[in-house]
Amino acid sequence: MSNPMIIEPANPVDACVIWLHGLGADRYDFLPVAEALQERLLTTRFVLPQAPNRAVTINGGYEMPSWYDILAMSPARAINREQLEESADFVITLIEEQRANGIDPSRIFLAGFSQGGAVVLHTAFLKWQGPLGGVVALSTYAPTFHDHLQLSASQQRIPVLCLHGQYDDVVQNSMGRTAYEFLKEWGVTVTWQEYPMGHEVLPEEIRDIGVWLGERLR
Repeated sequence: MSNPMIIEPANPVDACVIWLHGLGADRYDFLPVAEALQERLLTTRFVLPQAPNRAVTINGGYEMPSWYDILAMSPARAINREQLEESADFVITLIEEQRANGIDPSRIFLAGFSQGGAVVLHTAFLKWQGPLGGVVALSTYAPTFHDHLQLSASQQRIPVLCLHGQYDDVVQNSMGRTAYEFLKEWGVTVTWQEYPMGHEVLPEEIRDIGVWLGERLR
């Protein structure tokens, strides 16, 4: 994994958002989003990691930035679990780096769009065992939640904001909703928000994320 892009805030840092892009994208995709959110979150660092280039089976084996290989689309995503675990371990390394730099884990947030969101949900609720500020899951799904039965007390305390397009034809709305229902059943404080959009990000959505983060970083 290459070094992430780090966007420092105007004021001394006391919080961090680690934000993963989607399949075939790159770390620059969410740079404008990070900069917009920093106008509100004046002490929050943004870390934008870059997925490695991998052959993606559903795209004819074409190499592109990918957190893990997707082997089939239906009935549910069939994925390369080993590569997902590698990506989750990489996210944990980034969390540990921020903690080593003096950021309390309760003020470290994970965010991810589409495939990146699947990685952060897996990391937060199946891998990481400490506190976190929260998770922002954008237009995503949770391919590994079905094989998990219960959460630790610290995992249950991680709040989640799930955001999804009503007309998403890449990651169906129902897939995002299923992840939300799992979290709710596990006793997680989780919010579901839909937007009249496809597989994309809207300015209104970014404003809502800023409000949600701001409430937790007072």
